[in-house]
Amino acid sequence: MATAKKPEAKKPAAAKVVTAKKAAPEKTAATPARKPNAAFMKPMTPSAALATVVGTAPLPRTEVTKKVWEYIKKLDLQDPQNKRMINADANLKTIFDGKAQVSMFEMTKLISNHLK
Repeated sequence: MATAKKPEAKKPAAAKVVTAKKAAPEKTAATPARKPNAAFMKPMTPSAALATVVGTAPLPRTEVTKKVWEYIKKLDLQDPQNKRMINADANLKTIFDGKAQVSMFEMTKLISNHLK
């Protein structure tokens, strides 16, 4: 006798298992907290050319860079097609060694030449 197969019952869909992210390992005594570099925080005096943009007060390098970027943004001196390039006005041209346009990476190097 041939037996008829029973239709198999559908199994319920398996629920997705959500696992919690592992917490970052706690810092031990072997990995001390990172200390900021004191060289960046040391106030430096800007040259006369740079002082026209950032002021005459001694500032840390980080603050000088922020003030130069504020000046660039305020006067809209970034190249519209290539935002990495800075178009120099009369004040920046003296800082940029007479160049009409510099990259933002070259700019920081040129600014450092005007800090004492």
